[in-house]
Amino acid sequence: MITSLRLVNFKNFADETLHLGPFTLIVGANASGKSNIRDAFRFLEGIRHDYSLAEILGGNSDMERIPVRGTASEVIRFGHDEFTLEIEMDLTGLSIFDAEIARYSIRVRRDFENGQFRVAAESLTACRRTPDVAKTRELFTSNPHPDSKLGAGERNAKLRLELPTADISKEVASDQPVLSHLDMRFDEFLGKSSADVRDETWIKSAFSLLDIRFVMLQVSMNLSRMLFLELSPDRLREPSLPGVSSLGDTGHSLPTALEAICANPQRKAVLLSWLHELTPMDVSDLEFPVDLNGRINLRIVEADGRKISAYSASDGTLRFLGMLAALLNADFEGLYFIEEIDNGIHPARLHLLLDLIERQTAKGKIQVVATTHSPDVLDLINDTTYENAVVVYRDEDSADAVIRRVAQLPNAGELRKSQGLGRLHASGWMENTLSFAEVDGENQKGGE
Repeated sequence: MITSLRLVNFKNFADETLHLGPFTLIVGANASGKSNIRDAFRFLEGIRHDYSLAEILGGNSDMERIPVRGTASEVIRFGHDEFTLEIEMDLTGLSIFDAEIARYSIRVRRDFENGQFRVAAESLTACRRTPDVAKTRELFTSNPHPDSKLGAGERNAKLRLELPTADISKEVASDQPVLSHLDMRFDEFLGKSSADVRDETWIKSAFSLLDIRFVMLQVSMNLSRMLFLELSPDRLREPSLPGVSSLGDTGHSLPTALEAICANPQRKAVLLSWLHELTPMDVSDLEFPVDLNGRINLRIVEADGRKISAYSASDGTLRFLGMLAALLNADFEGLYFIEEIDNGIHPARLHLLLDLIERQTAKGKIQVVATTHSPDVLDLINDTTYENAVVVYRDEDSADAVIRRVAQLPNAGELRKSQGLGRLHASGWMENTLSFAEVDGENQKGGE
């Protein structure tokens, strides 16, 4: 599970950390920076897919990669030439040299003469939660060569793996993160077959390398298993090709994603039960007819025998189906980022959607990070979600934003019980409290 995301000079964050739980709810005014957090996750997700920095930030020609919002000059905080993203993950129970935490960090610099981006530094460490230096291992670092000059595709970054008896290094392109190039170096070392290499030294190095590779695998899986649900009714209505069992970011492949769930009678019963609760329709079944082009379509069957195609279903019904297809997917283990989770959801049924998310995330296989402006959402969340709810605040006189846990605001717990969190949110209490707190903090710094 991802436990935190640190943003340094990324967009409008000077140096802020988002702490994550199973279900993390983000609130804040428009233009405060909530969507910038999504962009940070989107950047990290692109690292493990062999994209260059230009493709991660700006998309690519075949549109497989959705660009990070904004122009190149807006990715880095104003007045700076680089940003850092650091993500921390829980390794508890994986029994890798007693490590409990993996921490991956990447620093990206932009050359303002030609506008190109390069990796300025990159690292992966594994450690325990206690500050025990002996239990902290630097698994790899990547730094540009001191004599390097930025150029397109320039191979000037050096990777070093920490081993007990060997120093493995590799030069990689400056415009692509090292994380997507490690496997070839592992295989090169472990594939050595000459008799004089396979001695005690080789064995110690091999076992250490396998430990590193295991941590690398956990990090890679966490980065690659992110879906950014921006469900579009038009995409949800589209037929899909057979064999695609996961819902796409915009809702494409909904028919086959639902078909995969319905292949299991128990999971199908759960799906239909939630669909019945979430919509006023009396749904008895889902059908998946194949059209002349061999694509799978979606058809909803009501108890009275009426059949409704996806093209006739309401936007709200399709959005519910998309949420269900994502959250009930037994094969997906990772993080969903959902913008405006209450969008298109009737207030009377919002509690059911939140209940579903809280139940599914409590199982430990998926995480959900969601933004909202709805006071109703804040009133309906359970205690665990409340503890992981954060507010993003930007003072009107400053471009910088801060991230704070709602539960840590003064008297938040008592006020939640007496007035309700939704009322506090609607009244602007969170922003007002943070405004006073940040001013007081600056005054304290000035007096030191």
